[in-house]
Amino acid sequence: MSLFRSLRLVNYRIFWLFVALSASSACKSNSPDPTTSSPTTSTPTPDATVLTGSTLIGEYSTATLAARVQSVPLAGALVHYPIRVYRLTYRTLTPDGQETTASGAVLVPVGAGALPVLSYQHGTLVPSSEGQAPSYYAEGSDVWSVVSVLASTGYVVSAPDYIGYGASKALPHPYEHAASLASASADMLRAAREFCKQQGVGVNQKNFLLGYSEGGYATMALHKLLEEKYATTLPVTASAPGAGAYHKSAFAKYILNATQPLSFLSSYVWVLRTYDRIYALNRPFSFYYQEPYATRLQADPFAEVPSQQSQLFASGFRNAVLNDSDAKLTAALADNDIYDWKPTAPVALFHGTADDYVPFFNSQDAYDAMHKRGATQVELHPIEGGNHFSSATAYTLGAYAFISQY
Repeated sequence: MSLFRSLRLVNYRIFWLFVALSASSACKSNSPDPTTSSPTTSTPTPDATVLTGSTLIGEYSTATLAARVQSVPLAGALVHYPIRVYRLTYRTLTPDGQETTASGAVLVPVGAGALPVLSYQHGTLVPSSEGQAPSYYAEGSDVWSVVSVLASTGYVVSAPDYIGYGASKALPHPYEHAASLASASADMLRAAREFCKQQGVGVNQKNFLLGYSEGGYATMALHKLLEEKYATTLPVTASAPGAGAYHKSAFAKYILNATQPLSFLSSYVWVLRTYDRIYALNRPFSFYYQEPYATRLQADPFAEVPSQQSQLFASGFRNAVLNDSDAKLTAALADNDIYDWKPTAPVALFHGTADDYVPFFNSQDAYDAMHKRGATQVELHPIEGGNHFSSATAYTLGAYAFISQY
């Protein structure tokens, strides 16, 4: 019986394993960085091959995997299979529709039968943490720890780096841009399955999707893309996105109406830089920010910003968002709203009710909108009192328990 099927039988040993492991897989701390050019929702031709290369990173025994969690009682007994980890390169498209080479990691259990494939979308990685992207398989990263334990229980894991990391690190990361997060993740999933076929690794037709924070947003965008464009070739079995900012339009208004300090404004600067470039808004920094922050951010996108939005944002930007008076800006935000659609495959939305980075209403709005459209297999799992970081543990436990039903 797999680890996550055991969860359904209330195996609390597993709970404590993921309590310990999840601390290292929570969303990384956020910081701004500029991104890229004009938008597209294209993907490489669905029947074309995308895999361009593979390199074995290493093979890891059950003893080695257990040693990574040796501080957790009984964790060794939960590691099922040794795993091989590979770095893949593959073709995908940038936000402006140009083909590029991206990368990711594939984790393959050794000695198992035909297995399901799980696409794992990682959380925010600031540029200084680029070496934590999945394809590096760096010690202490979430793919090295909790995701490796997951793979060892019987999942082939596809873990995209996204554009801007790994093989494509020379490009800016399109932070919180739904279309390119989805397409890079979908093409990595295609590459992973091509690799398994090439190497004779047995996989079945099941595809599961998981991710938290930016990874939760990417997971939701990926699920939508797969059902729209890959319904027969990459059918979604179930997804469990966690704490994603799915309702970008409402989130922008929430920020600009806030009177309390907001700890995530540096990451929102990154979002605005992304959309300004991708949607060719080309607004000066003074359109978005008051002085001295407009000048500071133009010189250094990592410059500190205040936690009070009223001190940071310019009145013109505030009015444009709150009154929807800037058609191009409003359209850019709306293009990244991924809360209001009708999924066919089961979805479990996990979110801390006291999330101080991505407000809970993002998941509530998605749940309400999906049910209004007639979706019958959507669940909302509030994590009572959990903030953005403390909720990662409950997300890890709950998400894997959810997919084990399928």
